Amino acid sequence: MKHRYFLSLLLAAFLMNAPFAYAAGDVARGKYLVTIMGCGDCHTPGYFLGKPDLAHPLSGSDVGFEVPGAGIHWGPNLTPDPETGLGKWIDKEIITAIRTGRRPDGSQLIPVMPYRNFSVLTDRDARAIVAYLRS
Repeated sequence: MKHRYFLSLLLAAFLMNAPFAYAAGDVARGKYLVTIMGCGDCHTPGYFLGKPDLAHPLSGSDVGFEVPGAGIHWGPNLTPDPETGLGKWIDKEIITAIRTGRRPDGSQLIPVMPYRNFSVLTDRDARAIVAYLRS
């Protein structure tokens, strides 16, 4: 009996950290949502200079902007790169950051990131955004 309980806990822990299963069309829907939500505005190099580097979308801004009282910030890399992007984040962590502004380490994103607006994303839309960011 103890073994079944342990295996159930182990399976639950695995499933909580497992990537979501993506439905057909999620990447295309995610790309659409990321585009209309303006993610590339802050997260694509060259955007703030009027010449967005569309060969490297969402790979992080090269221009910082000052937030009074919070210092200078650059839109980070949202690509699946494990060293500089979201590659080490699990899907749930990405969705939490989009919806609540909380990073996996518990720190808060700056309020320029419109996570309050994104808090109402449906689960389907949030998973589609993650599917696109992972692509």
